[in-house]
Amino acid sequence: MFLFRRSGVGGGASLRALRALYRSFIEQNGSEARARGLLREWLSPNQRAQFDAYGYFEVTGSHTGRRYRIYQGCMSNVLELDGKMEPKIGWCFVPERALAAGDVMLAQKIALETDEAAVLAVAKQFSPRLPSLPRVVRRAY
Repeated sequence: MFLFRRSGVGGGASLRALRALYRSFIEQNGSEARARGLLREWLSPNQRAQFDAYGYFEVTGSHTGRRYRIYQGCMSNVLELDGKMEPKIGWCFVPERALAAGDVMLAQKIALETDEAAVLAVAKQFSPRLPSLPRVVRRAY
């Protein structure tokens, strides 16, 4: 590890610059970046364009032909779409071990495209709609 001694003017600036360089290196070469790169390699050109533009991509289930939208994330990020391409049901399924988000999304993509029935047998459903918040009623005093 590096040992820095604060030396008058500008000593803190060099340490901040080094930290920024380290963060940049990790962002570009860390496990999350490698996982995102691998995911992008496995996406079709249309899926890649969707992912770049909207932060999600869509896949077609292997058995039913249903459409699923996979959002960036590790949990509760798969939504089944209805005929109008609106979220219908949310599905939560993840690998047994903790992985980077890109690796989880790639596993979800491959699972839905190759063995949709087995995935849905173990997945937990959730409501894709956010619960409505109670309206605040103001009273005149």
